[in-house]
Amino acid sequence: MFTALKRWWGYLTAKVNKSFDDRADPAVQLEQAIGEAKDQHRRLREQAANVIANQKQLELRLTRAIEDYERAATGARDAVVMAEEASAAGDGNRADELTVAAESFANRMIALERQIEEDKQLALAAAQAAEQAKVAVEQNAAALQRKLSERQQLLSQLDQAKMQEQLNSAMASLSSTVDQDVPSIDQVRDKIEARYAKAKGMTELAGGDVEARMLEVEQAGRNAEARARLDTIRAELGIAAGNAGAPSGSGEVTGGNGSDSAS
Repeated sequence: MFTALKRWWGYLTAKVNKSFDDRADPAVQLEQAIGEAKDQHRRLREQAANVIANQKQLELRLTRAIEDYERAATGARDAVVMAEEASAAGDGNRADELTVAAESFANRMIALERQIEEDKQLALAAAQAAEQAKVAVEQNAAALQRKLSERQQLLSQLDQAKMQEQLNSAMASLSSTVDQDVPSIDQVRDKIEARYAKAKGMTELAGGDVEARMLEVEQAGRNAEARARLDTIRAELGIAAGNAGAPSGSGEVTGGNGSDSAS
């Protein structure tokens, strides 16, 4: 029963994630990814800073231990010298006191030697860790810069994809019906071509009917009346009906012939 519930929950989670990915805006998801990369880089820098800070603290601790060791060594030498002088002067109590002080300095030196050795090992390891942290930060910074450059490229590709999708949608609307109330271009073209073909057919049929013949007879009568009126005008002007259609240059030729006859 538990296994079945676990499988069902896994399936439901995968389904929800897929639905979310299908509906999510790629530009928003890209900004989320870049934001997460920036946060990771910030956390890495903080960790690297802590590692470097630890190295610096160890170096300061080692420096102080070395300084303490040098002071202890100096005190031990001075105590030994002073104890020898007191002993030579016959002051045994003073010599004993200085000897005890010299032993204390010596014990301090031994403890500091152990601490210095340990601090050296820790400082060496910390220095290596600090170098590794610096390299990691530099590498991650370069990777983040590549991601930022890739973001610009992906955003440009996303804009191109959106523009291409809009273009494809517009091209598809030219050959398909967008809505039941809006016809396509092909449907409108077929309708116009059908009306044009029908009009041409009616024109061809109208050319041979009775009305067309009547119009031809009336036009012929009007043309005959116009010719008779022109003949009347020519007669009044003294123009022979046979010369009505002669070109204007024929008069010059006739005048030339008259000159020849006179001569």
